Amino acid sequence: MPRRDASREPPPPLQDLIEEVVVRFDAYARARAARDSLFPTARTTPRQEQRAFDDLQAAVTRLRKWLG
Repeated sequence: MPRRDASREPPPPLQDLIEEVVVRFDAYARARAARDSLFPTARTTPRQEQRAFDDLQAAVTRLRKWLG
């Protein structure tokens, strides 16, 4: 796997990474809750739920890499 040149792209601040995890978690929680909604138009599809989970997982991975 090629290494990124750290001088080209500085890492985001820790606070930004934490906020991203919180936002992604909230989106995933809403997708899970909407899965069984009484209103068909408010329901999420399994694909939408999976995408929200994948986004959350990626945000957590970025935070873990920053923390070392």
